[in-house]
Amino acid sequence: MTRTTADARQADVIVVGAGPAGSSAAYHLAEAGVDVVLLEKSAFPRDKICGDGLTPRAVRQLIAMGVDLDAPGWQRNKGLRIVGAGHRLELPWPELASFPDYGLVRTRSDLDEILARHAEKAGARLTERTSVTGPVLDEGTGRVVGVRAKPVDDKGRRVGEDETYTAPVVIACDGVSARLAIALGLERRGNRPMAVGVRAYYTTPRHDDGWMESWLELWDGEPQRSNLLPGYGWIFGVGDGTANVGLGILNTSKAFQHVDYKDVLRRWLAQTPTDWGFRDENLVGRIGSAALPMGFNRKPHYTRGVLLSGDSGGMVNPFNGEGIDYALESGHLAAETVVQALARPDGPARERVLEGYAGALDAAYGGYFTLGRVFAKMIGNPTFMKQATKYGLPRTALMGVLLKLMANLTDPHDGDVSDKVINALARVAPAA
Repeated sequence: MTRTTADARQADVIVVGAGPAGSSAAYHLAEAGVDVVLLEKSAFPRDKICGDGLTPRAVRQLIAMGVDLDAPGWQRNKGLRIVGAGHRLELPWPELASFPDYGLVRTRSDLDEILARHAEKAGARLTERTSVTGPVLDEGTGRVVGVRAKPVDDKGRRVGEDETYTAPVVIACDGVSARLAIALGLERRGNRPMAVGVRAYYTTPRHDDGWMESWLELWDGEPQRSNLLPGYGWIFGVGDGTANVGLGILNTSKAFQHVDYKDVLRRWLAQTPTDWGFRDENLVGRIGSAALPMGFNRKPHYTRGVLLSGDSGGMVNPFNGEGIDYALESGHLAAETVVQALARPDGPARERVLEGYAGALDAAYGGYFTLGRVFAKMIGNPTFMKQATKYGLPRTALMGVLLKLMANLTDPHDGDVSDKVINALARVAPAA
């Protein structure tokens, strides 16, 4: 049946932003038979500043979505290689019942389009080059009943008149900008850590490395006369002749405001072997940077008909800067919540279900993210960072447990002793 223009702008659910969170939500909604419109301000393929690394936690979500991970273009890895303080340690991903034992690398320009098209194939109505400018409020209740949007070209310039999309529920997956949340008065919480990620692509013979590599020594000057920064550098082989090379630095260090991150990246790479190719002549494209909103830095995650998912709700892991896995998971959880809510009559019964989304997020991640915030504060102390690197890396068993903690990879019920300890710590830590 052909839709009229007005019908095309009405739906059961509007999802704003077709990144991993939005495409996950749209896919699971469509699979459940919900009429969902997925609005994306850009046109695919489009790039995002990211490390492109997918740990087993993210891979589990891709498997649950039925994404073909045997298709060309997915670069598999078997674990994390850590370099620092004169040590080089290879830690395989843990063998768990809850997660696969491999990670992946895929550029965001590929990944985001794959997921958006996957959601579209499931039945989501994807609309590209549509930039959402704000919510539409019911004058009587103040509840969000839709969004205003403008059609834009490839450079984000307006190319037509504003449009209004209506739905009883909106899922905001609009990234770190969080325009919808800000329009509803949900400001960023200043007591939550933030980080900056800086990323570049280089042609390199290391493009098909079977390990994700992390360097723990980043300095704000020459190593002998400077402080160790709270963060790490990464080398993730993409498998197409290039590697994603970058660094992430937390704002818990006094040096945060005064560091030239691109200069730190170049100085670090200048220390790597020349034959790896991490020099300006092998740079593909530009060096880009982006903010990483961590540890639930925007709450509540539900208000007046709007659910926040992914970066819009600050769902980046403070331990390691991962955001894709929590975007996929929170999008899935948002979809499950909305499916149940729409099965109730409009009114208090439906509202109770929607309000449960925030509590479910707190139960899933609240205590763990609290631990992550403590960790982020600790490594902001250069002395602690230096000593932890020096004395922790030689202890392989300890580092294996730390990998589980930092990547949030444990079995919830039948795990080993380390799983039980990590899970217990996350349970007793307050979700704030």
